[in-house]
Amino acid sequence: MPSMKAIVCRQPGELRLETRSVPVPAAGEALIRIRRIGVCGTDFHIMEGLHPFLEYPRIMGHELGAEIAEAPADSGFRTGDPVVVNPYIACGTCIACRKGKPNCCIKIAVLGVHRDGGMCEWLSVPLGNLYPADGLSLDQAAMAEFLAIGAHAVRRAALAKGDRTLVIGAGPIGLGAALFAALDGANVTLMDIDAGRLAMAREKIGVAATLLADADLAEKVRAATDGEGFDLVFDATGNRNSMQAAFAHVAHGGTYVLISVVKDTITFAHPEFHKREMTLKGSRNATRVDFERVMQAMRDGSVPTAALNTHSAPLEDVPDALPRWVKERSSLVKALVTL
Repeated sequence: MPSMKAIVCRQPGELRLETRSVPVPAAGEALIRIRRIGVCGTDFHIMEGLHPFLEYPRIMGHELGAEIAEAPADSGFRTGDPVVVNPYIACGTCIACRKGKPNCCIKIAVLGVHRDGGMCEWLSVPLGNLYPADGLSLDQAAMAEFLAIGAHAVRRAALAKGDRTLVIGAGPIGLGAALFAALDGANVTLMDIDAGRLAMAREKIGVAATLLADADLAEKVRAATDGEGFDLVFDATGNRNSMQAAFAHVAHGGTYVLISVVKDTITFAHPEFHKREMTLKGSRNATRVDFERVMQAMRDGSVPTAALNTHSAPLEDVPDALPRWVKERSSLVKALVTL
């Protein structure tokens, strides 16, 4: 059986370049050749032992740009076609799937989390999880997934044009939410504890307004909103304290969307929540419509993908590069692994 190279996280802190068998596609699947792998906070959490839904060992990697290597004749795909991979493999029959929400399928299997992912040379994926990437570069194809998470959160929020919108966390997911909220006509402010990341977001990503989260934050929020708070608040920090504190930034009648996930219990003061008649929403993963919106925005030139890609390395260098990137997160937006 043919073999391939794969990066395996054996246990927290231990990455190895190993040899695995090339997968054999099951019925309804295609074999894809992995060309780009985006590295995200999920991968860092896996390496650090902080992910709540993972068992080791695991081949990470769910942000994938690939090419068709082998597909059924009636699939509509041809060998060599570039594809974006939706890594959320759903059962298709549970209550969430029946309601058109496969992103929160009861039995969801996320590539690189619940099952081995794409930090390798070849992968077999259900045909329904592959989207034609015509008009996109391979780099862009690998960036579609994390941007789709932000686009999905914005769609969940049902924002209105002109809404004062606060996005907390200037990492890739937060930047994606900020970008697509702005494209929908929101007045977006980006908040972070890192002044350098905020400067980068202004200068390279085009975020107009930023807030540094420091001791004067409450006064800054009041000044930015005429004392009323934000119509919409998105949290993309993955930090329990930030997630709890952000309830105070939501205006009366406003909406708070939690994009990030933590292992902890989140608490809030019910009297404040109640008197504001606040809407609290979770936002998990993304669906095909979100991927399609992101891909079209990339084709239109509305997403500064070149500025988002700040780091890169070949597959063989990942065991050394990933621990280094963890320490460089203040300057890292999106790292791409290349094959």
